[in-house]
Amino acid sequence: MLFVLFLAAVLWGIGHVMKTPVQARLYMVGLLYVAVLGVQIALPTGHPLREATGGAAAMWLLFGGFVAVVLAYRMLLGRVRGRAEEVEAARDAITGASEGPFRDVELERYARHITLPDIGGGGQLALKNAKVLVVGAGGLGSPALLYLAAAGVGRIGVIDHDEVSLSNLQRQIIHSDARTGMPKVFSAEVAVGALNPHVELRPYHRALTADVAETLFAEYDLILDGTDSFVVRAEVNRAAVAAGRPVIAGAISAWEGQVTLYDPAGGAPCMACVFPTAPAPDLAATCAETGVIGALPGVVGSIMALEAIKEITGAGDGLRGRMLIYDALHAETRILRAQRRADCTVCGGL
Repeated sequence: MLFVLFLAAVLWGIGHVMKTPVQARLYMVGLLYVAVLGVQIALPTGHPLREATGGAAAMWLLFGGFVAVVLAYRMLLGRVRGRAEEVEAARDAITGASEGPFRDVELERYARHITLPDIGGGGQLALKNAKVLVVGAGGLGSPALLYLAAAGVGRIGVIDHDEVSLSNLQRQIIHSDARTGMPKVFSAEVAVGALNPHVELRPYHRALTADVAETLFAEYDLILDGTDSFVVRAEVNRAAVAAGRPVIAGAISAWEGQVTLYDPAGGAPCMACVFPTAPAPDLAATCAETGVIGALPGVVGSIMALEAIKEITGAGDGLRGRMLIYDALHAETRILRAQRRADCTVCGGL
């Protein structure tokens, strides 16, 4: 056995002198091991060559197993160390070592995001640099605003002309009893500021009209539509198509909700492709008319925020060209696919 180890050392030394890569030297030693093992198996007991190389195959099998365990452990340790170095590099990249866009308290706040391989430091920085406008500070806007703020979206706009009423509080969790009568956008500003002081919330206490929508949408990267009026949704769609902005749209009624991403500029349909005409009055009732289970907007609004985070960071597969339908009463979900219409009156010319 000593003779074989001497040969392995000679091979390794020659490779070192010739500056052969380590991997090539390992291959040479491995070939020597295979050759010695072949000698032990092929030659009869007592053969001089077999005796000179150890005399028994079992010994070499045990030795090879031990070496394999050591190499596997080193490989695993290297991967763990490499992952740790990646995390540290991400932290350094977004902090600039001592100065950067994130303070220590923000790094701790967003640590669970930064640790996710699909988000990481780059994704968190994208969230901080993102500008998202939420249309409506009601049932869907409430959880969406809170989770966007919690996620660290740098600038969040919210437009709504309404005020907080007692009937809102069953589902619009961003508001409170003490803020009844306050404009919803200012109530949302209070809640977001208390949740995350490191993000900016811009309140727009007004109705969304055609003369302001397109200009306002151009200031943001992504639009979230949480309104409950087909007329307003159609206006959101027209302005977003004109500004070239994607829209994550949610809707709820009674026990059912839906979420999708409209984006003609990205190859997906716009709302008018899917709903070219307004529904009949009895099919487009508001929550005040049909009622709504309180937790449903929380589920659908949270999905809207999640899809927004994915859209900003590029994580996973989004709902571009797909509509998620959630039936809360029967605990079922399904996906519908939608395509652009060449004859669409809103985006057909793009």
